Amino acid sequence: MTSPSEQPRATGRLPALAVINPSGNRSRIPLEPLPFTIGRQGDNNLVLRDNRTSRAHARIVAENGDYFVEDLDSRHGVFVNGQKVKRHKLIDADRIDFGFQDSYRLVFTLEDDEIRRFMEQMSTQAAAGATNLSKLRSLVEVARALQSSLSTNDVLAAVVDAALSVTGAERGFLLLKNQEELDVSVARDRRGAALGPEDLGVPRTLIHRALRTRRDMLSMTFDPLGEGGIRPEMSVADLELRSVVCVPLIHVRTGSMQDTIATSLNDTVGVLYMDSRGSAADLSVGNREILQTLALEASTILENARLLEEERLKRHLEEELDLARTIQQGLLPNDLPSDGWFRAAGSSITSRQVGGDYYDVHPAGPDAFACVIADVSGKGVSAALLAALLQGAFLLASEGPAQIEDVMSSINRFLTERAKGEKYATVFYCTVDRSGVLRWSNAGHPKPILVRAGSDLISLESTGLPLGMLEVASYEVKSMQLQKGDKIVLYSDGLSEAESEDGEFFDRKKFRETLCANAALGCGEFHAKLVEAVEDFSEGAELADDITTLVLEYQP
Repeated sequence: MTSPSEQPRATGRLPALAVINPSGNRSRIPLEPLPFTIGRQGDNNLVLRDNRTSRAHARIVAENGDYFVEDLDSRHGVFVNGQKVKRHKLIDADRIDFGFQDSYRLVFTLEDDEIRRFMEQMSTQAAAGATNLSKLRSLVEVARALQSSLSTNDVLAAVVDAALSVTGAERGFLLLKNQEELDVSVARDRRGAALGPEDLGVPRTLIHRALRTRRDMLSMTFDPLGEGGIRPEMSVADLELRSVVCVPLIHVRTGSMQDTIATSLNDTVGVLYMDSRGSAADLSVGNREILQTLALEASTILENARLLEEERLKRHLEEELDLARTIQQGLLPNDLPSDGWFRAAGSSITSRQVGGDYYDVHPAGPDAFACVIADVSGKGVSAALLAALLQGAFLLASEGPAQIEDVMSSINRFLTERAKGEKYATVFYCTVDRSGVLRWSNAGHPKPILVRAGSDLISLESTGLPLGMLEVASYEVKSMQLQKGDKIVLYSDGLSEAESEDGEFFDRKKFRETLCANAALGCGEFHAKLVEAVEDFSEGAELADDITTLVLEYQP
């Protein structure tokens, strides 16, 4: 075990923690002294203001040039990259947390301690030939190492500092395009002090003009008058600037270097701007190469940040959709009648998105059951919300004495008024009473199939338009007498349109073969065979739509 005074061997890489607080703000904490203690109590090297954190929660120690995080018998533990540990050897970019997603998160980094040394060297040495190329390689390595551990703004600030040191310019600003405007993202002087956006002074219209030239680099000495002889709000002459350098930042895309150059001519995302009052910027050949590479590095960092933000938003959306799918599944009936004169079995296999399918079965009095299956047009959260709304409407409607045609007409008017014709739903709604009388109304839904042992399959025809399409639509009610052992198969178009690898639809041939082959089974086994047949047919392919099935059986 190391003592507090022990230092790691000289490796040129210094340990630090990027600390992300619960609000998402980042800070950088060097790991000194070692051991480095972490906890809620005020005498720790890193104090975490979270009551769930132990007073002395963890520490980081150094042994033979390696770094280890140790759990100090904390209440909730220490996690590295999601795995709970007691003692763990740390490597660059390891993520440390303390058992709570909404608490502090730490990222262990080993940073090259080159940035300050190179800034000092570049301010005192001549920038030419091989020396520049060596500095260039080192600066790029530093920027990439910083990118792995600090925020995007920290990395861009390092790029501006490097550019100022290379050119000897007095001030540097990194401006990013926001539609047709340029917003100041980083503002520094050559001593590393932060500047405000108002310190820029130079009219941004002039910087826009430089950006529109689409040149790799532009060193400018402006005339007092703007384009067309119109004096801008403040000229460069008024600011007494000796020199100005603008380096466009390009929209970096993956591909060859030729692709990147072509993109830079047509798609800029901002500009690296530097100016000086006292002396002209040093734009010798080697320094121009360094500036161009720094601009490319900054462009890459910006693109990586954009991609990371897109990935974060995508992941957040997926989490929301997963939650919506869970809620949607929870709205389906948990217990269906499995014995007695009326039996039912159903399921809804979800595709990747939430959808508008649902089914329900519930008593409609002491001697009858009401059943409904629906499919709202489209996919996504809006369809799922409308499906849940319809489910509630049918549930309430079936509890009273209303007839099927009244229920369908009432819900049709409701949906037409609310959805304004932008959404509609196909619905099959039926009742089965103890005497075996089946009554139904089919609003444009795929035709359910009556399966009767020893007989041909019978389709239950449509009786009206989908709900929500036309306010004055009417919905005829059909009826028929069921026989002992009859099964009615209700399904959504996700089942009939399930595809094999050859592009064949399940509805063409396999569907009816499955129904006929299992006609003698009870509804539970029959439903299981049907779902199994669809899964075998699609051979594990990704579903294009939800597959909802409901099998009803009459057994007096």
